[in-house]
Amino acid sequence: MATVEFKGKTFDVDEDGFLQKFEDWCEEWVEYVKDSEGIKELSPEHRKVIEFLQDYYKKNGIAPMVRILSKVTGFKLKHIYELFPSGPGKGACKMAGLPKPTGCV
Repeated sequence: MATVEFKGKTFDVDEDGFLQKFEDWCEEWVEYVKDSEGIKELSPEHRKVIEFLQDYYKKNGIAPMVRILSKVTGFKLKHIYELFPSGPGKGACKMAGLPKPTGCV
């Protein structure tokens, strides 16, 4: 297990850089992933995606399929990729503190 240190916090991550424990998610983690993903500034649209992913995960224990993410947020898949260049599975789920998705997110 690897660790990441950022702004005085230490995070346990898996081999792909996803948080090991959802409970460790915090704003410092968001800032770390934002920087590593090359996102200059978080918009309310970024926050909407992150909040939906977290709520869905808390209720279902998994990340939602991309169709559900798109339908609930109202964002087309293309726009989600504009917000999170590495995609909904890698960038958005990682930033939201979810484990690495196993299926088609």
